[in-house]
Amino acid sequence: MARSALRIVVVYPDLLGTYGDGGNGVILASRARRRGFEVDLVEAASDRPLPRADLYTLGGGEDAPQVQAAERLGAEGVLAAAVAEGAAVLAVCAGYQILGKSFPTAEGTASPGLGLFEVATEKGTGARAVGEIVVEAAVPTVGLLTGFENHGGVSVRGPSAGALGTLRRGSGNGDGTDGVWSGRLVGTYLHGPVLARNPALADVLLSWATGRDDLAPLDDRREEALRAERLEAALSSPLSMLRRRR
Repeated sequence: MARSALRIVVVYPDLLGTYGDGGNGVILASRARRRGFEVDLVEAASDRPLPRADLYTLGGGEDAPQVQAAERLGAEGVLAAAVAEGAAVLAVCAGYQILGKSFPTAEGTASPGLGLFEVATEKGTGARAVGEIVVEAAVPTVGLLTGFENHGGVSVRGPSAGALGTLRRGSGNGDGTDGVWSGRLVGTYLHGPVLARNPALADVLLSWATGRDDLAPLDDRREEALRAERLEAALSSPLSMLRRRR
């Protein structure tokens, strides 16, 4: 998208802001500004039209607000149109489910998503997935991802929906993988916010949004220390302490 400033939009933080995932937008804006980019960071509430942007982030939310967000995004059509024009998207938990074909309501019935991912999420029959999660990412240069999951869904991927990565710990999609990676779109169950724990993923998203694969390196000693601490804590925990969906 031709625009004087890199526009990053946090989608409906009033509906999809339960787990602090709006912080992903703040992190993306900070990392872009530290590299000299002019950035327009917009928190787009659900009572106003969604603006066009280069990069969108969606977060986790409760059942009823999730349905409201999906209905509004579907009726408006701006997000789908922006994706068709090349916008990048990071969608977490409820946001990830919204980008799929369907997701469960509180009653367990299927509610339509936007269909940007070939994924259908169902209400799980086992224990709710809560705890640390570690994913070996399929996205080049990202490596291991660390985060925190809290969801009751099982996400079934279709043939065209490649996983974001394979699980080292946690439940994720419920099939040994987490999320989806499709073009410039990433869906995941990792909270944290995920980009605070995984700066390499933030930079991949910025590369997609800016069209630049030569982003200047940043001093990430603090970020990498946090990532290393969380990875060590998660990978050294006994499996019996990690609530996994079977």
